[in-house]
Amino acid sequence: MAETLTLARPDDFHVHLRDGEMMRSVVGATARQFARGIVMPNLKPPVTTVARASAYRERIVAALPKAAAFEPLMTLYLTDNTPVSEIEAAAKSGIVKAVKYYPAGATTNSDSGVSDLRKCDAVLEAMAAAAMPLLVHGEVTDSGVDVFDREAVFVDRTLGALVKRFPKLRIVVEHMTTHEAVAFVERAPENVAGTLTAHHLLMNRNSLFAGGINPHHYCLPVLKREPHRRALVKAATSGNPKFFLGTDTAPHARGMKETCCGAAGMYTAHAALELYAEAFDAANALDKLEGFASRFGADFYGLPRNQERVKLERVEWEVPAEYPFGRETVVPLRAGQKLAWRLAG
Repeated sequence: MAETLTLARPDDFHVHLRDGEMMRSVVGATARQFARGIVMPNLKPPVTTVARASAYRERIVAALPKAAAFEPLMTLYLTDNTPVSEIEAAAKSGIVKAVKYYPAGATTNSDSGVSDLRKCDAVLEAMAAAAMPLLVHGEVTDSGVDVFDREAVFVDRTLGALVKRFPKLRIVVEHMTTHEAVAFVERAPENVAGTLTAHHLLMNRNSLFAGGINPHHYCLPVLKREPHRRALVKAATSGNPKFFLGTDTAPHARGMKETCCGAAGMYTAHAALELYAEAFDAANALDKLEGFASRFGADFYGLPRNQERVKLERVEWEVPAEYPFGRETVVPLRAGQKLAWRLAG
């Protein structure tokens, strides 16, 4: 049994860093684990322009610990009214690497999202021409669709048609949770890929209710049945370069989670690699972790692979019950529990 695991320093291709005091509390955890991160744009107000992305990037860099070597890769928030000129500016900016599609009302701070993707046809054509990826939150928001079926229905209703209409558009199906999404990406053209979170690899929807309703296990897309989790693990450990790491770490203050209408999202940046290592270890696939975490995402985005190495050790440690989060605290995944792997250094 391997006691250490060395791999090229990975990247996080889906990270929520928040802003202000809260960002300053959590950005160091991501910077310690990852060389680069695709930063989500769902602030208030959302990051809809290159100017806003540039300003947000400056705030992130200013908040980094002094010794950190972390590169934030920025995204724009797609709306019904995004102009083609903004995509052209993004492609020339050097700092904006993708555009994020949220169906209006699908998740945290998504009220300004897209009401109908056909309103964005001209923008999507411009993105395809510029090889600018579209990052998809793949859920429908139809109130008549069960929350556990929203991703599968999106794949059936929207995603297939999107790929057919824009065959050259680079698409990342983010935080996949179902075997339908995995199967779609597997059979889609090479310009379609997907990210997988550690929490969706490790947990099924029973975790929402173990010991009572657990608000810290509530995220969107919501955890699914065990057969879906197994399909995600199979994809992550397959060595297929279409699947790569995106934590979707999404910190919320304890009070925003432990309330009558708890916010969606799990905080995993504190132990992201350790959690992925646990999932790959359980599948007897530690040899597949480096490709998934350190190579495939960089290749899809056309980024150079990182040369620095990091080491994971099989050392048991206990996750703190909470971490500072601005003037409040955030409860991490596995709070008060033990993990079998730890990032060295």
